[in-house]
Amino acid sequence: MGIIKVCVGFLAIAAVVVGLFQVVPPVLANYSFQDDLKTVAMMDSANLQKTDEDVRTDVVRKAKEHDLPVEAKQVTVQRLNTPGLTAVYVAAEYSVTVSLPGYSFDMHFNPTSGNKGF
Repeated sequence: MGIIKVCVGFLAIAAVVVGLFQVVPPVLANYSFQDDLKTVAMMDSANLQKTDEDVRTDVVRKAKEHDLPVEAKQVTVQRLNTPGLTAVYVAAEYSVTVSLPGYSFDMHFNPTSGNKGF
């Protein structure tokens, strides 16, 4: 009976490790991508010649660097113009399919460049 408990415990630990190796990379890529969104928003708000399409292109390029399935139509760009302050707010919405042995599911992400309200 003791050997069965050890085998079941080992299989449970192995299942958790396999699950973590499938779930953690998309989460870490999302954190890194969100940091890149903040950088893109900050740099593109300083450049007044960049259009919304240019900002979308920059965001999609950053997403491709992280191997994320983001297309231009999934990116929202808002410009906040107040006297003395010009800011760009960027958001993207995407989902990643995680495949585990015998089960797969979608993880939905909605990274943003930060708080819209100034």
